[in-house]
Amino acid sequence: MDITEKLGVIKHRWEEMGEQLADPAVVADMKRYVKLNKDYKDLEPLVRAFNEYRLLQGNLSEARSMLESEKDDELRKMAAEEIVNAQNRIEQLEQDIRLLMIPKDPQDNKNACLEIRAGTGGDEACLFAGDLFRMYVKYCETKGWKTEITFVSEGSSGGYKEIDFTVVGDGCYGILKFESGVHRVQRVPKTETQGRIHTSAASVAVLPEAEEFDVEINEGEIKWDTFRSSGAGGQNVNKVESGVRLRYIWKNPNTGVAEEILIECTETRDQPKNKERALSRLRTRIYDLEYQKYINDISAKRKTMVSTGDRSAKIRTYNFPQGRVTDHRVDGLTVYNLAAVMDGSLDEIINKLQMAENAEKMKENLE
Repeated sequence: MDITEKLGVIKHRWEEMGEQLADPAVVADMKRYVKLNKDYKDLEPLVRAFNEYRLLQGNLSEARSMLESEKDDELRKMAAEEIVNAQNRIEQLEQDIRLLMIPKDPQDNKNACLEIRAGTGGDEACLFAGDLFRMYVKYCETKGWKTEITFVSEGSSGGYKEIDFTVVGDGCYGILKFESGVHRVQRVPKTETQGRIHTSAASVAVLPEAEEFDVEINEGEIKWDTFRSSGAGGQNVNKVESGVRLRYIWKNPNTGVAEEILIECTETRDQPKNKERALSRLRTRIYDLEYQKYINDISAKRKTMVSTGDRSAKIRTYNFPQGRVTDHRVDGLTVYNLAAVMDGSLDEIINKLQMAENAEKMKENLE
């Protein structure tokens, strides 16, 4: 099947989706409607490009016929210009269509949940986790995305043992997913008296935020505990049991194994709000566990995984003495603007990772 036939099939499927979205039975099934509407919108740019491609092919054919049959020099000149313009636009459209036909991660348009945990390196690892958090907040600000902390465990000398936060913005998971993995830092810690360079690490997990329709939870089976929060936050912090803890037994449909999920939320002084946030994190955690099957299926097909895969893999090194950042997933991906990167300038790195992944997907799509 050539590209035109493939696009014809896609357009037919898109038109069928449009008809289904007007079906009252589909509208009544909200989970099905939301998914179908998303798929319909995702295919729309490709269908528009295909419609323009077919129109240009028709114009090109007419211009060629005119050039062959027309005797008038002015009309022949117009036909020749039309042929050049149509060919140039068709060539550009073919490139655009190839990119649009690359299979997308179905989660790319979702909001993101980030979990940063200090790894090896003691206090220095906690400080580095804090640096990574600041880096991501700065990056999100440049994109106009909103961030909100959902869980914090502070380090004894600053930084964080763990910090979790959500990012709300158009397509933010599809961009931030490249940050999942172990980040290493090489620098002289503040506590080092002899100026020796130490290597510390922090892990970053980026999860697609689950929507209410993505996961089915039996809320009657959730076990709730309340407790008094600790830390800064006003007089009510240690007097009111605003902190919540939930326990939920979930059976993994991929393995059949039941496991307990434990989630705490202490971020606000309002217990109902903390419960709402804990439920949201529970949905995201379950969704992520189920989503791993999708990731593993892709991983088995590809030689490398740029954006997803083993979250224990070392993906990036930040070398402070040399002022460089090296991403180990793409050969030669090293930049010498570490200070700017730590201040949120991640576009150069992420753009190269996106290009590498798209090249891999395109190759896979042609096989």
